[in-house]
Amino acid sequence: MEVRLPWKRCIHLTLLLAQLSLPEVGASCHILRCNSEFVAATVHLSGGGGAAVSREAVNSAYCSALRSYGICTKRMARPCRGDLAYHSAVQGIEDLLIQHRCPRAGPTAQPRPLPQGTMSGDTCLYERSFFSREGHMPEYLHCSVFGDPHVRTFNNDFHTCAVQGAWPLIDNDYLYVQVTSTPAKDGLHHTVLTKVTIIFKSWRQCTDQQLYQAELDDVPAAFADGSQWSGERRGHRVLTVRTESPGRHAEIRAAYIGTLLVVRQSGRSLALSVRSPRGVVEAFDPEHDLQLCVWGCPASQRMSTLRPPAPDSPAAAAGGAEAHCAALLPTPDVYFHACVFDLLASGDLNSSRAAVGALQDARNMIGSRQGVHLLPAAAAGRAQLQPQLLLSMLGVLAWLWY
Repeated sequence: MEVRLPWKRCIHLTLLLAQLSLPEVGASCHILRCNSEFVAATVHLSGGGGAAVSREAVNSAYCSALRSYGICTKRMARPCRGDLAYHSAVQGIEDLLIQHRCPRAGPTAQPRPLPQGTMSGDTCLYERSFFSREGHMPEYLHCSVFGDPHVRTFNNDFHTCAVQGAWPLIDNDYLYVQVTSTPAKDGLHHTVLTKVTIIFKSWRQCTDQQLYQAELDDVPAAFADGSQWSGERRGHRVLTVRTESPGRHAEIRAAYIGTLLVVRQSGRSLALSVRSPRGVVEAFDPEHDLQLCVWGCPASQRMSTLRPPAPDSPAAAAGGAEAHCAALLPTPDVYFHACVFDLLASGDLNSSRAAVGALQDARNMIGSRQGVHLLPAAAAGRAQLQPQLLLSMLGVLAWLWY
């Protein structure tokens, strides 16, 4: 027997999801994570193709998902205070609990299983295991941090951050990556990345926990224990480090999670680029909500890449910086603007190397050429169009409701 939600409840949920997609949701308020968990827990409840399930069982599972949704929003209460999408979600959950006559106390939805698979011959070789299981290659995501610093997230957002100190880039079930940003000696507003810390978490029989650390002028081609590889499966080393420029470059391949990390020194700053499967990137608990590669910089710490700190001679310096960066980066994308920003902030021509290196990593890590360049104007256009589209959607749904 197929059980479907009444059309009015579907419209209510659609309104809720539309509100949750509003662009006002800040980087420190991760209500969209709660939303995605709720959708994943309920998408199969609409029926179709499966075994017959009673209406009571469907409603019980839906109530469990709603209670989990409510718990997730409570965790977001402090960072989401005053956020329209967050408060809409809280009210929407309350209404749905009443509509479905859900008890306040009761079981919650079970978390999604991690993309681990069973311990087969190819388990420690992520691509092979995924292909044999799914019949196609995994979807890969790219993140990078470089320069003053600038962050390109896994979602292709681009932020320039006014952060100082140690900040987590990635914090999931397989990997922890942290970068440290400190003020540069030659610039009042200029900061640089001076340390990269990567922890590869112990994973079944594939590899023990490994630590990699790089500091300015010391980018080793080895892990902290001096080894250059860890774990071996079917003749393949599952975690390796190599270099193309000793002391200034390291390439780390983690075959058991299908992940590539490149650490390099560009001028007087470190940079990091990551390529990782979506299944690995998204394997984290809701409380791990501070990840620059996932959510970008906190809203309070963002700076405009298009408005760098004003130099002593604005016109001449800006013109020279743009000419220098245009010679290296002809496309007026975010990498070009990051180059100009860093050059004006630091006054050091070598700072332009950071954007050049980050763009080269993006070309190597992103399969589609069209996906390499991010254009600030295009991103702004999408942000302006989205509210109009949502308002139109809400108008149609309101007409249907009445």
